[in-house]
Amino acid sequence: MTLERVTETEVAARNGHPKLASSPACLVHIYPVGPGLGSRHALTNSNLMIGRGNDCHVCLEDKSVSRHHCLVQREREGYFVTDLGSTNGTFINDLPVAENILENGDHLRVGCYLFRFLAGNNVETQYYEEIHRLTIIDSLTGVHNKRYLLEYLDRELTRSVRHRRPVALIMLDIDHFKTINDQFGHLAGDLVLHGIAACVRDSIRKEELLARYGGEEFALVLPEESQDGAVLAAERIRGLVAHLSLQIEDKSLQVTISLGVACSRGNESLTPMELIRRADEKLYLAKREGRNCVRC
Repeated sequence: MTLERVTETEVAARNGHPKLASSPACLVHIYPVGPGLGSRHALTNSNLMIGRGNDCHVCLEDKSVSRHHCLVQREREGYFVTDLGSTNGTFINDLPVAENILENGDHLRVGCYLFRFLAGNNVETQYYEEIHRLTIIDSLTGVHNKRYLLEYLDRELTRSVRHRRPVALIMLDIDHFKTINDQFGHLAGDLVLHGIAACVRDSIRKEELLARYGGEEFALVLPEESQDGAVLAAERIRGLVAHLSLQIEDKSLQVTISLGVACSRGNESLTPMELIRRADEKLYLAKREGRNCVRC
C-alpha cells in the first residue's frame, strides 16, 4: 500500500470539485500533538508498513514504536491490521490485537501514537469533522481540552450570576506522575492519563464537563452544584481512582489523585481563570498535606 500525504489544499484542487464518496480510506494522526496532528495517510491497494524503520511507509520516530510495528492490508472484506511482533503491541480501541479488521472510526494505537481510521462513504466530510473535533477534544484521553473548558466555564459562570445559582469546579492532579514516567516510560504515563480520564468520565453526570487542563491535571465543572455537594463528588472520585488498577505491560499499577474544590454561589462576577486559580490553590494545598485527599 502506498502512502499519500493529503493536504486540504490538495483536496480542494483535486479535479476542481472532488467527489466525497470516491476518497480513499485513511488514517488520521490524532496524537501526539505537534506538526503531524491532523495529517492524513491515505490507504490505497497495497500494504502499508508502520514502524520506526526508515523503510516504513509511515515512519514514527519514537522508541515506543518497533522498527517494523504493524501492517495495514486491504482485503476483500476490508482493511486489516496485523501486529508484526512489536514490543509494545498494536491496539484497536484499547484492545491488543494480533490481526483484526478496522471499522470506520476505530482508534489505532501504535506505541504512543494514535490514529483514527476513516472508511465511510464520505471520507472527506469525516476528515474535516475530525479536524474540528481535534480543536475541542484532547485526543489522548478523549475528554474535552483546555480551550473548550474555558469557553464552557465562561458560559456557566455567566449563567450562574444571571440566575443566582452556584457552579463548582474541581481541579485534580495525578500524584507522583513524573515518577511513573521515569520508572515505566512515557507510554505508561499516557496509559495512566487515559485510564484515569475514562474512570472519572464514566462516573459523572451528563450535564457535567470533564476536561484535560494540561499535563496530568484535569478539571471537572459541576453546574448548579453547592460547595458541599462538590466536596462529596470529589471524595467519591478520589476513592474510585484509588481503587483503580491499571495494567502496564505485565504489571498492575495503582495511582492516586489530589483534588481542589472551588465554588461560586452566583453572587460575584468571576472569570474562568479566577475560579481555576482558587481551585488550583486548594489542589496544591492537598499536595502539600500528603496527597490523595480533597481540599476546599
